[in-house]
Amino acid sequence: MYDINKVREDFPILGREVYKKPLVYLDNAATTQKPLMVLDAMRDEYLNVNANVHRGVHYLSQQATDLHEAAREKVRRFINARKIEEIVFTRGTTEAINLVAQSFCESQMQTGDEVIVTDMEHHSNIVSWQLQAMKRGIVVKHVPIMDDGLLCLDQLEALITEKTKMISVVHVSNVLGTVNPVEQIIKIAHAHDIPVLVDGAQSAPHFKVDVQAMDCDFFAFSGHKMYGPTGIGVLYGKEEWLEKLPPYQGGGEMIDKVTWEKTTFERLPFKFEAGTPDYVATHGLAKAIEYIDSIGFEAIQAHEQQLTKYCMEQLLTIPDMHIYGPKDTSLKDAVVSFNVGDIHHLDMGTLLDRLGIAVRTGHHCAQPLMDRLGISGTVRASFALYNTKEEIDALVAGIRRVSQMF
Repeated sequence: MYDINKVREDFPILGREVYKKPLVYLDNAATTQKPLMVLDAMRDEYLNVNANVHRGVHYLSQQATDLHEAAREKVRRFINARKIEEIVFTRGTTEAINLVAQSFCESQMQTGDEVIVTDMEHHSNIVSWQLQAMKRGIVVKHVPIMDDGLLCLDQLEALITEKTKMISVVHVSNVLGTVNPVEQIIKIAHAHDIPVLVDGAQSAPHFKVDVQAMDCDFFAFSGHKMYGPTGIGVLYGKEEWLEKLPPYQGGGEMIDKVTWEKTTFERLPFKFEAGTPDYVATHGLAKAIEYIDSIGFEAIQAHEQQLTKYCMEQLLTIPDMHIYGPKDTSLKDAVVSFNVGDIHHLDMGTLLDRLGIAVRTGHHCAQPLMDRLGISGTVRASFALYNTKEEIDALVAGIRRVSQMF
């Protein structure tokens, strides 16, 4: 384990007050706070190295390019990709999924072809495919979940047909915290020669991801959910798949040669990176990875698992408490969604906020999942490496206080 008090010093925002109460920040699944080393590195680059990357011959451009490409290598090692050519920088998980959906459907799918997702997907992994369904007539199918929040894996095989061209699945549910058996899903898919896209927005911040061991064909995650800046994310794609797919956008950086007759495209990964990249954010992402590495995923995962287990145990002492998702904390990660009696989730969240406690309320961009659960929304507490048991105690006390008001 690590010194939690020392870690919290790296995040000055955690020391502030809200409504004259100490801030208890439990909305990490939406975005995490940023350590000073990330902020300092980005400020330093803007002050001392700011220049556009790749095509400049002058010193600052070369230096900025070096930092940008060093960040790509840092990401490659972070998820254990084979080559830097397999690391595409995007604005986040959402853009990465949209990139795959658009480029894959354009080149690999025809009217009537199918993509399979699950009932617990974030809207990013539903609407991206629905847009392609409207444009190209593809079919979006979904694997159901059980009442305990686990995937009905036995029904996946039944959904697969000769028209199934892609399976796209969330690694960890942003509502239920369910950790899906992606390795098993990928084996099933590959037995039918179907590629798999994994939404890693809620897994990459919490435990070690190895894309080669997983054998996924695509993997997407966001910087801002893992202590990095907003507006930067990553799409990993196997080289053979990225070579097959057409560019997602057109513009500078992604071209080899342009004439009126024909345009040829840059080599990987630049084929998918049109325009000026957020090269300062990529440097910030690299520093966030360094920060995670300095603590170590083994310690981070152990700490967050303790918090998740403790939170569920304490919440269940509250009358009329309903927790959604797996009861077994070994099957979930760093997220606890709940409702108390007939108190509306928005009312609960609003009143907790007045006590300085930041949680998420609503459908969490997962309305089909809410429909499956028969509710309009939940209150969600989500944890990061800097959260403490004392903060969970404050949450539980706050919920008790709000409950008494109703």
